[in-house]
Amino acid sequence: MGIKDYQREFIEFAIKNEVLKFGEFTLKSGRISPYFLNAGLFNTGASLSKIGKFYAAAVNDSGIEHDIIFGPAYKGVPLACTTVIALAEAPYNKDTPYCFNRKEKKDHGEGGTIVGSALKGKVLVIDDVITAGTAIRESVQIIEDCKAQLAGVLVAVDRQETGKNGDMSAIQEVERDFGVPVKAIVTMSHIMEYMEEQGTYGAHLALMRTYREKYGV
Repeated sequence: MGIKDYQREFIEFAIKNEVLKFGEFTLKSGRISPYFLNAGLFNTGASLSKIGKFYAAAVNDSGIEHDIIFGPAYKGVPLACTTVIALAEAPYNKDTPYCFNRKEKKDHGEGGTIVGSALKGKVLVIDDVITAGTAIRESVQIIEDCKAQLAGVLVAVDRQETGKNGDMSAIQEVERDFGVPVKAIVTMSHIMEYMEEQGTYGAHLALMRTYREKYGV
């Protein structure tokens, strides 16, 4: 699958906003990565509005049938909000319910742990990344407690690399364990394809290739 226009635009936008950087980055796993994408740096009104449009394009592209979008606290909350706003506008014109969870259960007011629409039907979870899959497992528990069903997961980037123990990525493990698709706005392959197109990332691209050979799935 080649890179699509919205994916190319996302990569350009991420580089311009220094959300996607090339260099040497030590990951939590201890690996030295030649690139790093920090979606937490989409932290202004304009950048959040723009990222919503990229998520909406990826939701549309994914073909995952869903009744509601769920954003896990805390990082998933603004991402779910901006995605449903973008989906409600042209060209999609799809008014999608959304909700998110509280970390602390409320014992006054409306109570409960879910804020927004009722969590029911087919649920699409939107988050920034899946590293260990812990947050997604927590989300699945919340969804099951509400008698809803997980339809799929959408994240900003799929690093397409193996986990600590084995030959599968955290995303592949989630797909295997829950039997649902996990999609990303872009993958490592898309980023490398973009770099090749630009023709100005020679040294960085070589490091990306070496990294993929060592850790790629």
